[in-house]
Amino acid sequence: MKTDWLFVKFILVGILNTAFGYLVYALLIFSGLHYSLAVILSTIAGVLFNFKTTGTLVFKNKNNKLIFKFVAVYTIICILGIIILRIAEFAHINLYFAGLFSTAVCAVISFLLNKNWVFKYEKN
Repeated sequence: MKTDWLFVKFILVGILNTAFGYLVYALLIFSGLHYSLAVILSTIAGVLFNFKTTGTLVFKNKNNKLIFKFVAVYTIICILGIIILRIAEFAHINLYFAGLFSTAVCAVISFLLNKNWVFKYEKN
């Protein structure tokens, strides 16, 4: 598959995944959960949703064994998200806005890790 089209598909599916993850995060914050718990729970829901959509729709890969690498990536993303939100809390920045910013930063990093490590195409 041509790399340019793969990137476009990844971005489109990433928008869906990002919207899903942020919606879960925002609903959890709205319900009164602490941001770190909201990040953890939204990340778990997002990882499961994202693994299937990214693997199937973008990389045409239904290999469920890749879930371990995928989870490793999102563990890193979860920790990064909490760090960004902790900094935002310390700086008295609105946590809804900070969550949106964190989601954007984490989306770029997760793209790079998924493309180059999790679903890396290897020639036989």
